[in-house]
Amino acid sequence: MKYFIIAGEPSGDLHGSTLVSNLIKADPEAETACWGGDLMSRAGGRLLKHYRDTAFMGAWEVLMNIRTIRANFRECRQQITEMRPDVVILIDYPGFNLRIARFAKERGIRVYYYISPKFWAWREGRVKQVKEYVDRLYIIFPFEKEFFRLHGYGVTFLGNPLVDHVESWRSSAQGREAIAASLNLDPRPVIALLAGSRQQEVEKILPEMVSVAAGFPDYQFLVAGMDHLPAELYGRIIGSMPVRVINGRTYDLLSVAEAALVTSGTATLEAALFGVPQVVCYRTSAVTYHLAKRFIKVRFLSLVNLIMDREVVRELIQDELNQVRLHAELQEILVTGYRHRIIKRDYIELREILGGSGASERVATDMMTSLREKSPL
Repeated sequence: MKYFIIAGEPSGDLHGSTLVSNLIKADPEAETACWGGDLMSRAGGRLLKHYRDTAFMGAWEVLMNIRTIRANFRECRQQITEMRPDVVILIDYPGFNLRIARFAKERGIRVYYYISPKFWAWREGRVKQVKEYVDRLYIIFPFEKEFFRLHGYGVTFLGNPLVDHVESWRSSAQGREAIAASLNLDPRPVIALLAGSRQQEVEKILPEMVSVAAGFPDYQFLVAGMDHLPAELYGRIIGSMPVRVINGRTYDLLSVAEAALVTSGTATLEAALFGVPQVVCYRTSAVTYHLAKRFIKVRFLSLVNLIMDREVVRELIQDELNQVRLHAELQEILVTGYRHRIIKRDYIELREILGGSGASERVATDMMTSLREKSPL
């Protein structure tokens, strides 16, 4: 069968890569064309467009890049028309993907959505589009089941693929001492800085993260750098601060970290699965923030707190994200802080809620089974 898969950011590329590998495993004759990244390409997908050319965050950034976005839509629609896949598989990225869902559905192509956008947080009205244009929706958080049930739409929950990624990494990883040596660490404990995957995020959030480094001389601060972002970006922000950048080794950093400062997003859940106490950081443009305040309906931004439905990790949002607050919150989650053990205990409960490994394989198998059942003889 032919699969056209669209992911618009690094987290989607991560989940898409395991989906691609499991689809190929379940369907040896699979032809997979992808909008995604290097991980999906290495998994066996034919990469048509890299997410570095499609990821725009926030209302202002979208407006500034509207011509590029329109050109991307035209290119994607043309590729789908030429390939005529058996199914279009969408991964999160709703602003782009819901429009492609309509395009595909109107041309008789089945549409599966893998990893639902966060409609429960804002723009709930988009569920109507899902019901109209999406044949099958896979969710990765248990609490989403009730949300979609209230909207009269059946969904499929087969676990969270991030559990697979972390467990797969751990099964083949070196020991802590070997990792520390490969990262050229000194004897001091590590504080990991996960500043996001988009340049706009890094520019707004990393300066606050690095501002506290001088106040913790007994720790080494390491930034989880992104390969697709320019080295100059990190160098300009860090300047003379005692902070190092290590590219492409986020899981290595989390595996040796005592604590972390993490930009809101998938990375908050990754840090939790590694058992690393964290402070969640978020800042965007003033326009985007004030628009979001009007429409966002959830109490929390971080996935950890949303899944647990209570505050497990502290969230510093917009003006709250400053050197004074960040220094105080970081002190509390270090081994010497009173919240360190509390957070690690809560992470155990979180892991139980998410379920066991194997989600990606179960989703690929379910997709194959449903496609074959609906295929004409």
